[in-house]
Amino acid sequence: MTATQAADIGSRLLDNAKRLGKQPALIQRDKVTTYEELGKDVELLAQGFLRAGLQRNQRAAVLIPPSRDFFSTAFALFRSGVTPVLIDPGIGFSNLGRCLGEAEPDAFVGSAKAHIARAGAGWAPSARLKIVAGGPSLGLPTLETMREIGAGRTLPLPELSPETRAAILFTSGSTGAPKGAVYEHSMFSAQVDQLRSLFDIKEGEVSLATFPLFAIFDLALGQTVILPDMDFTRPGMVDPMAIVEPVQKHAVTQLFGSPALIDRVGRFGARHGIALPSLRRVMSAGAPVPAKVMETFAKMLSPETPIYTPYGATEALPVALTNSNEILRETAKETAKGKGICVGRPVPGIKAEVIRIEDGPIKTWSDELKLPVGQVGEIVVQGPVVTGEYFRRVDDMAKAKIGDGKTFWHRMGDLGYFDDQGRLWFCGRKAHRVRTEKGTLYTICVEQAYNVHPAVKRTALVGAGMIPVLCVELEPGNIPSESLKAELLSLPNACAEVKDLLFHPAFPVDTRHNAKINREALAVWAAKELGA
Repeated sequence: MTATQAADIGSRLLDNAKRLGKQPALIQRDKVTTYEELGKDVELLAQGFLRAGLQRNQRAAVLIPPSRDFFSTAFALFRSGVTPVLIDPGIGFSNLGRCLGEAEPDAFVGSAKAHIARAGAGWAPSARLKIVAGGPSLGLPTLETMREIGAGRTLPLPELSPETRAAILFTSGSTGAPKGAVYEHSMFSAQVDQLRSLFDIKEGEVSLATFPLFAIFDLALGQTVILPDMDFTRPGMVDPMAIVEPVQKHAVTQLFGSPALIDRVGRFGARHGIALPSLRRVMSAGAPVPAKVMETFAKMLSPETPIYTPYGATEALPVALTNSNEILRETAKETAKGKGICVGRPVPGIKAEVIRIEDGPIKTWSDELKLPVGQVGEIVVQGPVVTGEYFRRVDDMAKAKIGDGKTFWHRMGDLGYFDDQGRLWFCGRKAHRVRTEKGTLYTICVEQAYNVHPAVKRTALVGAGMIPVLCVELEPGNIPSESLKAELLSLPNACAEVKDLLFHPAFPVDTRHNAKINREALAVWAAKELGA
């Protein structure tokens, strides 16, 4: 069985281990784990989990910081047929408890800190098997215990079909409660193949993993993963040298980072004249990447190295793709005029349409839902990288999926349109559109006209009742003033309906990427400021 034939992502890793052997798989704080060592660890843990009583299709919550233990555990669960439940700890204490309550895991594999929180909050009472990864054992079995058990009599590992459930990945919850997207092994396989093809990724390349879940794909693709010394829940606050040093030291060829991280490192690089010539590709996702952020970061790169901005979501990734070359040379000009942000053409294998805006469920697909080129509606997608289920979320399933008799369309919750070149443009989240007495305003379209101003870091359009309000976060060193407010309101492409502008010291953002603006919180703040 070769890596491209393996039905499950765990087997892909084990195939890589046999073929790549002594090639480094993980490097963290100068400690190297080879593919051979990682593969052996995965096999031991897979055996240990099964011999400890876990069974195929049972669920195991995994709350381990990015490390060899995290990746060994994740791939061991994949291969044993047990479903890892992966929750970003940055979503907050109450959301963590809510997600664990929905998932009802049969096992809880976490750091000592995670187990202390679990015990204190009463999380995951369904977990009969509790395993500690790193730190004091707290009187519980540890991952080392699982390795010792796994070294005994070997059990046959289950045959896993492409339709077998592979994982439950919880969304960030940036526009509502986090939801558990159910991944099948076929989806992981399709994503790995898609990434290899889209970006021409080769085995042996070196990837700096600032978003650890993406490193699962890196390892399945046979890359060497460098784990930087950073707080992965706060990419927007990263020490830039924690990124620059490993890139230069290990001749890193690939960097995946949130827009907030790209912005912070790019500014630092511009101030200090830093170059990162080893990078062959940079990818940024999780929120739109402003053109000026790309332009600044690109100065550290070789001229032939693009910054890719794949468009998608936890439920569907990748959907569309563009890069800094197309954006900076062409589409950024239209963005500044209020046309939205171009996210590129749908990738091979993805079918995408734009349908009329509906807030409630749509039970059955009809071609009459589709809108013509240039008209703003909701983006819907279909394809092998699109999840078909939210775990135990019947109401959310009804709102997000449209059956067509054979399969389904997933509603992205994003608004956009197609241009006459077949490119998809993003206009903002459906839930964030602002309805006024004169019509509907789309957040991303309105905001970009103001974001081009050199004093502006970012803006957010919110509604205070039927009143559109523009919240503005300034670049460091700029001071709010009435004259600046008047200047912004009179910009050439400013929205005529926006009369109220409020300066905000620092926008609330999501915890996963530090880039998605919490517009709901800003709307409450704006209403209070205006006395609405």
